[in-house]
Amino acid sequence: MQDELARIREEAERDLRRAVSLDEVEAWRVKYLGKKGVLTRVLRSMGELPPQERPTVGRLANELRAWLEDELERRRRALRAAEREKEIAVEALDVTLPGRPVPRGRCHPLSQVLEEITRIFVEMGFAVAEGPEVELDYYNFEALNIPPDHPARDMQDSFYLDNEVLLRTHTSPVQIRVMEKMAPAIPVRIIAPGRVYRRDDDATHSPMFHQVEGLLVDRGISFAHLKGTLQAFVEQMFGSDRRMRFRPSYFPFTEPSAEVDISCVVCGGSGCRVCGQTGWLEILGSGMVHPRVLAMAGYDPEKVSGFAFGMGVERVAMLKYGIDDLRLFFANDLRFLSQF
Repeated sequence: MQDELARIREEAERDLRRAVSLDEVEAWRVKYLGKKGVLTRVLRSMGELPPQERPTVGRLANELRAWLEDELERRRRALRAAEREKEIAVEALDVTLPGRPVPRGRCHPLSQVLEEITRIFVEMGFAVAEGPEVELDYYNFEALNIPPDHPARDMQDSFYLDNEVLLRTHTSPVQIRVMEKMAPAIPVRIIAPGRVYRRDDDATHSPMFHQVEGLLVDRGISFAHLKGTLQAFVEQMFGSDRRMRFRPSYFPFTEPSAEVDISCVVCGGSGCRVCGQTGWLEILGSGMVHPRVLAMAGYDPEKVSGFAFGMGVERVAMLKYGIDDLRLFFANDLRFLSQF
């Protein structure tokens, strides 16, 4: 039996040298180490040996198995390395070259502007509040002094899910929800950033866009507080040389109401194509909170007053960076996004 094991080793070594591919090596493994292989048959025949020979033959058989497995692995590694060398030669790949760097991501320009707006108002003492994007008609319209038959609803072409539920058209519902929770406590000093939805889609409108609403309710709040707050915001966002003006306007939830313009970021106010030769660009809407809105939210309009404002983040970003097409923000074009 010992001679048989020696013969198997010589034969296996010779056959393994002849194996020139991984498939041939696998066939060699099956022939010598498989369940029906040469070594397995030898081990099964050990029961026919005299008892005194079995320990020696068993030890030699285990040594042979270990040697066969080591040689198998060594041959596999050698063939794999040879195949890899062939691939490198065919591909003309220089493995010593440094790897390609992975480009680093960056914050989207809208996120950058939203973070800057939030930082400015938080430093003024405003807290950040959030609310649902799928909103009840009551909070989106009625609690803001916009009843079902009000013509202002026609200005906001809405996505309704049913008669009472819609995708919010502005973040003003957050103001109502916060006041309802806090009433009659004062002061209320919040901004409400978030996504809103309207059925618009062109170079200056998107069916989904971002707004930041602001609200301050307290005793003795006047239009002067609103003007001072927005003046501080404009100077920090656009620079201290940027002029600001208020134009009378109408919003159902504020009275009096005003649109806020800033001097054109392109021509500085002298007049150009961007500002329509007026020297001014609209940036946001604002006003004093309507007494009916305060009352519906649980506050006594005889004791407290407040101001509110709302701005589109995309609008601020377009003015800040001189962008003429809102759709660029959502096109995922790295040539555009990598500039910020």
